[in-house]
Amino acid sequence: MRFGPVLLDQAEGAILAHSVALPEGRLRKGCILGPPEIAQLRAIGRSEVIAARLDPDDLHEDAAALAIARALVPDPETSGLDLRPVGTGRVNLHARSAGVVEVLAPRVDALNAVDPMITLATVPRWQRVKAGEMVATVKVIAYGVARASVDAACAAGTRALNLHPPRRTRIALVETHTDPNARPLGAKAITDRLATLGAELISHRHSPHREADLASMLGKVRGADLILILTASATSDPEDVAPGAVRRAGGRVDRFGMPVDPGNLLFLGSFGETPVIGLPGCVRSPALNGADWVMERLICGIPVIAGDIAGMGVGGLLKEIPTRGRPREAKHE
Repeated sequence: MRFGPVLLDQAEGAILAHSVALPEGRLRKGCILGPPEIAQLRAIGRSEVIAARLDPDDLHEDAAALAIARALVPDPETSGLDLRPVGTGRVNLHARSAGVVEVLAPRVDALNAVDPMITLATVPRWQRVKAGEMVATVKVIAYGVARASVDAACAAGTRALNLHPPRRTRIALVETHTDPNARPLGAKAITDRLATLGAELISHRHSPHREADLASMLGKVRGADLILILTASATSDPEDVAPGAVRRAGGRVDRFGMPVDPGNLLFLGSFGETPVIGLPGCVRSPALNGADWVMERLICGIPVIAGDIAGMGVGGLLKEIPTRGRPREAKHE
């Protein structure tokens, strides 16, 4: 592509680089200059303009952006993402439903390394989104870009984005208590979290905060896709009440603790094919915490293993919760 001053005698077919004010209205940047536009420019005394002229092996910004977006999402129905209409070298991708976005970061990085004029920006990996929310934007910065660069970007970014919609929507919650007369505090915040992904509590049970009692109550849960445990006293060891109750009830515990704060005291296990999450106490607050990341993935059918949790540390320092019993930094008099 050639960019710079162009005499009006040679400007037909060129792309106007900067808007030009006219007595009535203006010629917008990006418009293709034809005889009517050139006549308007002559009428205001212009003899040249700043313009872009595409070479035979170039693609217009809109064609380039659309080609790249279609490579990212070749099948919108399968990918769960819609491509919005192209314009000014940009195509936005939006979620077709609520869900969690899978971003294959190495492919995104490879695409963005092809040519500085070709860019792709996305939400963070495993971001929860609402139906209709923007997930990514493809933007071709220049008015045109080499076809070879577009082809390379398409190859690098093929199927780099996918939306995983909710799969596990029948959730059971078991809370423990140290005082049977105490008012439970966890269900409201958890119910609100589940609602963002169309999931709901089908069972909400209570148990004394003792391993045998909790194990017995867990054994009574039926029909749930995911089991949540919220204890009255924080789980502070792999052998504590809640992990012990899961094992006693015939389940297993795969991971205790996570490098996300708030959320350190989470544990992950299962009863057969049904995942179980031991929730940290911070879920009583609506603020984002590590349990959100695990719950959202599991609800959307994305397997979570111990190694996945171990990899959550980068970006895992979340905003402090004001009501937290033990803040990160003690106040000094």
